[in-house]
Amino acid sequence: MIRRSLRAGVGVPVRALSPEFERLRAELSIPTGYPEPVIAEATRVAAIAPGDLPGGPRDDDRDIDFVTIDPPWSVDLDQALHLSRRGDGYLVRYAIADVGAYVRPGTALAVECGERGLTFYGPDGRFGLHPPVLSEDAASLLPDRDRAAIVWSIGLDAGGEITDVAARRSLVRSRAQLNYPAVQADLDAGRAGAMLELLPVIGDLRTDRQLDRGGASLEIPEQEVNVDDRDHYVLTFRSTLPVEDHNAQISLLTGIAAARLMRQIGVGIFRTLEPARTADLERLRAVAAALHLDWPADQPYGRFVRTLDTANPAHSAFAQEATGLFRGAGYTDFVDGAPDNARHSAIAAEYAHVTAPLRRLVDRFGLEIAVAATAGTEVPAWVREGLPALPKAMARAGAKAGSYERGGVDLIEAFTLADRLGERFEGVIVERAAAKAGRNGTGKGAAKDGGTDGAAAAEVDRGAVVIPDDAIRARAVAADGATLPLGEQIPVTLIEADVASRAVVFEYRP
Repeated sequence: MIRRSLRAGVGVPVRALSPEFERLRAELSIPTGYPEPVIAEATRVAAIAPGDLPGGPRDDDRDIDFVTIDPPWSVDLDQALHLSRRGDGYLVRYAIADVGAYVRPGTALAVECGERGLTFYGPDGRFGLHPPVLSEDAASLLPDRDRAAIVWSIGLDAGGEITDVAARRSLVRSRAQLNYPAVQADLDAGRAGAMLELLPVIGDLRTDRQLDRGGASLEIPEQEVNVDDRDHYVLTFRSTLPVEDHNAQISLLTGIAAARLMRQIGVGIFRTLEPARTADLERLRAVAAALHLDWPADQPYGRFVRTLDTANPAHSAFAQEATGLFRGAGYTDFVDGAPDNARHSAIAAEYAHVTAPLRRLVDRFGLEIAVAATAGTEVPAWVREGLPALPKAMARAGAKAGSYERGGVDLIEAFTLADRLGERFEGVIVERAAAKAGRNGTGKGAAKDGGTDGAAAAEVDRGAVVIPDDAIRARAVAADGATLPLGEQIPVTLIEADVASRAVVFEYRP
């Protein structure tokens, strides 16, 4: 999987971009507020004591020392974990916020969530799937507070394979709100404690099992937006910490366990990803050869990418090229038996989204199915009836969220560079593809019938360049018939930085 992050912090005053962010949200129809009936309903249900919420009887797991592990700025805490040894294997207990106990079918709140689909994240804020009174308070697994949760119990054998699964409604009480940098520091220093020391153990086992199945996990430096102490946006590239990968494996484990329960009862919704095409794998092998990377013919793609160090320009370029290997992500719903060949190819298993119900609509449905499968009861009618509409709803929301995240970064990049036109930068070409271009050579729209001025359209090398010193990733074009040297650090000149169109283009002239 490819993991990117975006959060609010290149030296641009926050106030200067506020109107542009408003314009971006308007273009994409990003919701920024909630209708009064939605606020009223959320406020009403938030006042209900967790033990009195609907959804049936609850277990009491408040004696389990659950902890949350998230980025430092998180307030919508979906998951809390507890890990332990069980015989020669392990027991993973994963508490997921019981959003279904708050969002009841047919209410104004449920309708609003159905229209949004996701929480939308941008550099200047987050716009939640649920009102903050729920997502940041009553339903969030904040520490030292009783909370309604779906508690997963997943047994693993000594090799990390799943042995048993259950998901039940319960009450939990998180002991601590931890963050990735602090947990990584504690693990590195040997002071994390017995429970958290199992996280890298189980995480590594699960990664190995994923690779054994033919899966792959691709890590590339993340382009982040932060706000500094002067209230300026600052772009940075950040590599993920090992603890983030280990924690992600717990979430993936739960999604695989959920898919098993869904297949067991024949009702569910899988997260799917089409297999890599042979032609794309062959293209990647050619890219590796061009970058002088040693990819043995008998080594699977997933094993090879684990050897990459994206601090190396050639490795980073390969990783960027590899981001398009798996295409066709989507959801497959079913109510009368699970379909064949509905796997997530990067995970190399059947998989379902169930671990982020505060931020993703589909997870609330998946959790209800898992609870019913464990209890041996009927899946609620509202879940069965709502499943067919989810794939399109999530696709629309996902496209909008992606455009908003990328558009926010593009805007900051363009604003940052607007007064630096003609300046030379050192960059690394991380992607390249030839395209038709007119006389301007930017690759923006192929000239037709020889172009409006009668000149024939020419092939222009275009792609993407990363400027490490400024944490910029932008379009690149080669001038005068040159070729962009993939994976090499080269001088490039800024030829476009337009705030209105949020476009940044660099040119390479050998």
